[in-house]
Amino acid sequence: MSMHPTKLTALPLFPLNSVLFPGGSLSLRIFEVRYLDMIGSRHKAGQPFGVVCLSEGSETRRRASGPVSGPPSGDGFAHEKFFSIGTLARITKFERPQPGLMMIACEGSQRFRIDRSEQLKHGLWVADVELLADDAEVPVPDDLAYISEALQAVARDIEQKIEQSDLDVFAAPLLKPYRWHDCNWVANRWCELLPLEPEAKQRLMSLDSPLLRLELVADALGRLGHPPPE
Repeated sequence: MSMHPTKLTALPLFPLNSVLFPGGSLSLRIFEVRYLDMIGSRHKAGQPFGVVCLSEGSETRRRASGPVSGPPSGDGFAHEKFFSIGTLARITKFERPQPGLMMIACEGSQRFRIDRSEQLKHGLWVADVELLADDAEVPVPDDLAYISEALQAVARDIEQKIEQSDLDVFAAPLLKPYRWHDCNWVANRWCELLPLEPEAKQRLMSLDSPLLRLELVADALGRLGHPPPE
């Protein structure tokens, strides 16, 4: 019997206008009060938080433009809604350059489905979630090998640009180890790189089939002018 938990209670959530994929990188500049304490405590405890993609509302708290029913009240929160499937984010780098500001880098790990969510009075969302099984490792089929080869070319270009710059890269766009022969890993990295709307990326992340996700990535690349080789 597996000893790994299948559910988490009161998991703090960070709603964003983007999608975090398992194995993906995310860097955040945090200044809102509702997240400063949460991120500080999760970093200290070595615990993840949940990233969810917004379906309504914005990433930062702002005064509502009209009456808002339900919590929280007081200083006014814009209405927020988010999709029910998200990804755990593990903090890998943490900096506090000045009071009231945190800079973090995270890596996406396991996906989860929200069973119940609640917004606390200071605006932070927490949720009881069910952890979803990791995608099985599926080899990239021969007819889609060009998708992996194209990603390798992109990775080489990114690495070259980083090496030629003097910038201290806080979060690398593609995290190692590279898994060029795994449908899941290749599809997820392309989903992050492609200029797709957040809702489209959310649908891809929510799929249970890595092969289907890679096939849909191939379709998207074709529409962007990168068809399969003859």
